[in-house]
Amino acid sequence: MWRAGMKWMLLILGSLIGAGYASGQEIWQFFGDESGLAILLFTIMFSLSTYIVMKISYEQKSEHFLPVLETLIGPLLAKVYDVLIILYLFTTTIVMIAGGGVTLQIFHIPFWTGVILFCLCTGLLFFWGLNGILSVNSYLIPILVAGLLYALISFQTAHHQPWLLNLTHQYNWPAGIAFTSLNILSVVAVLSAVGKEMKGVGEAKIASILSGLVFGAISYMYNETLVELAGELAHYEIPLFAVLEGAPFPIFIFMTAVLCVAIYTTTISSILGLSSRFLSFVNWPRWVIVLLLLAIMVPFTSIGFSNLIAFLYPIYGLLNLYLLVNILLYPILSKWK
Repeated sequence: MWRAGMKWMLLILGSLIGAGYASGQEIWQFFGDESGLAILLFTIMFSLSTYIVMKISYEQKSEHFLPVLETLIGPLLAKVYDVLIILYLFTTTIVMIAGGGVTLQIFHIPFWTGVILFCLCTGLLFFWGLNGILSVNSYLIPILVAGLLYALISFQTAHHQPWLLNLTHQYNWPAGIAFTSLNILSVVAVLSAVGKEMKGVGEAKIASILSGLVFGAISYMYNETLVELAGELAHYEIPLFAVLEGAPFPIFIFMTAVLCVAIYTTTISSILGLSSRFLSFVNWPRWVIVLLLLAIMVPFTSIGFSNLIAFLYPIYGLLNLYLLVNILLYPILSKWK
């Protein structure tokens, strides 16, 4: 049970810690100064909602997200959110691919070459199916989490700025709700695709609690670091590079590689959820659907990484609020019914 729970935890983290998050753009868009309580609220709501989605997915033995949506919000609204999740996964995958192109420019790789490279690496992985994706996550996500923690703790040690939660100055607490609602679509999309693979709800408890704690702790440390660097962030499209300013060159290269890993794992998870939905329409091999989707996405990456995040993420956070409320109320409403 613990091994399976850890496996799903890595899948959850892989779907969330992507280009927007690992680069710092997503954290800075939602949080900022006086956001410690917001991140605490996010951690609690995220763990609870993740467990509820996994439990429903297990009970439904689902292979894509529509059955889970129908359970949560009914058949009619499920059709609306079905379209919304498809658009969400499609556009956020474009954000990931664009982030990959921007990141690889650090190594003097042209933007479009980096975009094509990310697409090829993503498409090839799906020849090995779900087991291949879970195997890649089991190796890459621990490296990703360790790399982010190392960068943040190193910055704090060098600047001697303690991370303190002052509950008397927490005006930005509603951001925790918006941030949870933004990320809940990824949770629904990805975890609904693996319900058939789960063996019990114990796995869901382990995965939801651990992923919430890890995600919440990194979010808090990352946000406090960016608050200290607020005056310098305007000069960087990727805030992580502001954190790494002055770091030894090998560390800079390592963290750039970590950012690439974050982008890659989230791209994989988003494409998994998206392709699982389209498999219910056509009886094609999954890798064919994945390659077609990637080919359609590539031209849209020219819009720009930071522009896509700034425009899309707050909109999705608001639209998903209704779904988040229904997930959190589901245990109460299901007993009442």
